[in-house]
Amino acid sequence: MRPRFDAGDRVSVLELGKPGHVRTPFYVRRREGVVLHRCGSYLNPEELSVGKVCGPVVPLYRVGFAMTDLWDDYRGSPADMLCLELYDHWLAPAAAAPLDGEPARDDEAFEHGGRP
Repeated sequence: MRPRFDAGDRVSVLELGKPGHVRTPFYVRRREGVVLHRCGSYLNPEELSVGKVCGPVVPLYRVGFAMTDLWDDYRGSPADMLCLELYDHWLAPAAAAPLDGEPARDDEAFEHGGRP
């Protein structure tokens, strides 16, 4: 798979509804961020975790999110940013993925102290 995004591109994190630990935190799903760096292409860790050790490599990106966009009650600097590494299949161009305004919610995440 060829990389779709470059540094500076705005992206939206998709809500794919995948169960389990998928390396994409619930609190960034349906949120917009900016690609900071293309990290390379690797086998999909979601597939590797279930024993599928071959397949196409997937681009991995470092994406930055403004903390104030993630947490309504954030009191730090407006310049503070959370950086995550996310695989291509979790991302869409920001303009092509309309957001519904509601963060994804997962009851299991709430049980463990997580936030949307």
